[in-house]
Amino acid sequence: MKRYHTNKIYLLACFVVLLACSKKPTDYRDFLEGEELVYPGAVSDAKVLPGNNRLQLIWHPSPDPSVVKYTVFWNNKADSLTINSTTHNATDTVKCTITGLSEYVYSFTIYSYDAKGNRSVATEISNARVYGTVYNATLNNRLSDPVNPYTINEDSSVIIRFATPDTININTALQYTKKNGEVAQLSLAPDEDFLTLTDYKFGTPVVYKSSYIPVASALDTFYTLQNDTFPTIFRLIQCDKSLFAEHDLWGDMGIYQSDTRVSRLWDGSVGPQGYPNIFHADDHATMPRVLSFDMGKVYNNLGAIEETGRDCCNNPDQFEVWGIDDLTDAVPEMNSDDGGWKAAMQAKGWTLLKEVIRTDDGKAAYKVPLMDNPPPVRYIRIRVLHNVNGESRYTNLSELTFWNKE
Repeated sequence: MKRYHTNKIYLLACFVVLLACSKKPTDYRDFLEGEELVYPGAVSDAKVLPGNNRLQLIWHPSPDPSVVKYTVFWNNKADSLTINSTTHNATDTVKCTITGLSEYVYSFTIYSYDAKGNRSVATEISNARVYGTVYNATLNNRLSDPVNPYTINEDSSVIIRFATPDTININTALQYTKKNGEVAQLSLAPDEDFLTLTDYKFGTPVVYKSSYIPVASALDTFYTLQNDTFPTIFRLIQCDKSLFAEHDLWGDMGIYQSDTRVSRLWDGSVGPQGYPNIFHADDHATMPRVLSFDMGKVYNNLGAIEETGRDCCNNPDQFEVWGIDDLTDAVPEMNSDDGGWKAAMQAKGWTLLKEVIRTDDGKAAYKVPLMDNPPPVRYIRIRVLHNVNGESRYTNLSELTFWNKE
């Protein structure tokens, strides 16, 4: 009874196998209306090159010779672009540029098609970014060197310096005026930090604009929205001492004797001088003490002062430099050691051009820049606050020299 049951199972299994083998291999065509399901070869190594309101898709073409075109879909297949297949060499590159796109992140699908309309499996490209005005607005021009923006050489050529740029900086284009009035242009690469202007016209603007790419493979270069101006480059021209003249004002210190006058300060001496080839104050008051003089003309951009002390003693190590262009009702009748003297000077229109502090013995020539963007100046007042040796009455100087920025 058991053997009979086993044989029945065996015969049933054989029947099922025979029935299955009798199925035709093309019977699936009943579901495809008699057509075969054909998949043309897909593209390979698809990439995106982002750009300015556009992008470019690139890929290696399908090696399948039946492929006649490619279609790219985006915006959930609401938009598409078709290009013809011209090569099946897998080492070639197919390029597809899509324009008129908004600044956004897109996804694309690429299909290959044969002449019968069969299409390949999909090739997807995600996170394809398009750049535009929002990105452009974030760009800034390369900065000039904040510590040492320029150097003027002895031959009057100028070295202008820039800070290290962003890694995506492509170039910085500069425009400046030559000595003959012509406009010249130069280009600064991202791996360069200085340029030399051999024929620069001092005091004229140097304008520049930088360009960038958002990523290394970007299709387009973006430029900053506006030019920047390099810090104005001035040359220091020594003021004409032949025009200087004594001009004592209310509260000025007196002189020690007739040949130690204020005019000793512009007699052209070089280096610390000895008595009596110096300015030597009297001892009729205590520090702070002030002296004044006329530079003989108005200087619109006074840029530097150099002070030289005496060869031995009573040298200032702290003093103020004041300037004004017109003395009409400009002199406060107040002693320079009065606590309100500084405020009174400012109220009368004087400008404090520099507070000088020396840390040496006060003898050697000591040159310092004056304030940036000073007002016009013709008359100078030097207010001595302290001497190196602590002398509170006498003060001695050998020479004063001024330079104007031009």
